[in-house]
Amino acid sequence: MTQQALFIIFGGTGDLAYRKLYPSLFRLYEKGYLKDNFAVIGTARRPWTDDHYHEVVMNAVADDGHESDRTNSELARKFASHFYYQSHNVNDTEHYVALRNLADKLDEKYDLQGNRIYYLAMAPRFFGTIAAHLKSEKLITDHGYNRLIIEKPFGRDLKTAKELNDDISAAFSEDQIYRIDHYLGKEAIQSIAALRFGNQIVSSLWNKEHIDNIQITLAESLGVEERAGYYETAGALRDMVQNHILQIISLLTMEKPSKYTASELRDRKVEALQNIKVYSKEEALQNFVRGQYGEDADHTQSDYRHEEGTDEQSQIETFVSGKLETENKTLAGVPIYVRTGKRLARKSTQISVVFKNVDTNIFDSTDADSNLLDQNVLTLYIEPDQGYRLDLNVKDGGQTYGIMPIHLDYHKTAAEKAKIPEAYEKLIHDVLDGNRTNFAHWHEVAQAWRIVDVIREAWDSEKADFPNYVSGSMGPQASQDLLKRDHRNWIFDATN
Repeated sequence: MTQQALFIIFGGTGDLAYRKLYPSLFRLYEKGYLKDNFAVIGTARRPWTDDHYHEVVMNAVADDGHESDRTNSELARKFASHFYYQSHNVNDTEHYVALRNLADKLDEKYDLQGNRIYYLAMAPRFFGTIAAHLKSEKLITDHGYNRLIIEKPFGRDLKTAKELNDDISAAFSEDQIYRIDHYLGKEAIQSIAALRFGNQIVSSLWNKEHIDNIQITLAESLGVEERAGYYETAGALRDMVQNHILQIISLLTMEKPSKYTASELRDRKVEALQNIKVYSKEEALQNFVRGQYGEDADHTQSDYRHEEGTDEQSQIETFVSGKLETENKTLAGVPIYVRTGKRLARKSTQISVVFKNVDTNIFDSTDADSNLLDQNVLTLYIEPDQGYRLDLNVKDGGQTYGIMPIHLDYHKTAAEKAKIPEAYEKLIHDVLDGNRTNFAHWHEVAQAWRIVDVIREAWDSEKADFPNYVSGSMGPQASQDLLKRDHRNWIFDATN
């Protein structure tokens, strides 16, 4: 269905706009979701002209991996002609007046019906100022819809997140606010609910009677690269656990919604996060470990502390591993192990659901505990691979009744993956549709901070001995020991 709306992108000259927003909007245009009745105003401090802005937008489309001549194609030029640039100081009231005048002009020119989407692709410290000016200078229309998109980080802790939310909520209602977590736009993450609630064989086993533990790995092979400045203030805990990992956990542990709607999903996810145990400081130190990468084994890659833009005595973690517990009645007692980090053995995001072993191996004549069967494991591959794997035990085909493990695999082909919309494309399309299913509600964000704040405070009270893992490994030994303490091991080990 073709949509009509005005996009106002604060931070229109930034990396996010160039790499994600402009290519995503083009794909929606290419597919017909956007046609003649849309316009984009890009704002930032740089003194660009409309013509220069058009060139930037066409270059962004070309750099997204489309055919090389796209910058010269008629379609790309027609798309870029809908873009307008205005130099803007977010603290200057007069600039919002000029922005309103341009917005009203474009509303009439493109017959946009007062529909406006405000995308704050800037540092969160500007969110409150922008939202307040949008309201006071009457950019928020009284006809059509007004929707505000904000990017993480949503604060640095619960206190700052609440202040940020209060500032935004003074101008926009909760149902107008779309908090983007791009993981929620990934096809494989959106498929978790289908796997759990669309298959009776899976649904009937998704409980504490059958599941031994759940493991979530978000591994990155690169270091902090150009994000060192940001990382020094955030670290892996705030950057990955507070949002991406806890959102995944909410989908894995929530109770079945009565219907797959935005409101039902929101309520079940909030409930799921409220069921995650908030540790005491002592429990946090016992159940979470941190790491910071050092050089690789060949001494060809520098350690984190010698990356450009980092502190040579930095106490910021580039790796987090931990154990969480849910008090959900269906999964109570099932440990959830998580880990994420930079400069690990290879890039991979996957979820492993490890099922309990059979009580007795009737095929083993020695009755030795060491001859237990392999556990059944259901693995969800998120990226870069996408698919599923189920580990089972079968007869090995020999003269005796030996047992061997097999793997039932399904992986999306390159052609199938090429048809899947990119995460930002999906999420922007959802905003146009007013579909809030794949966005974080304030109550989810707040509860995630309650869980993470205790861990952060516990770590900040003790100095870490960094660096403590080699680049190219799977993190510090303490991460392995965390599971060995519970007589378990990580299912995924990219070093093997």
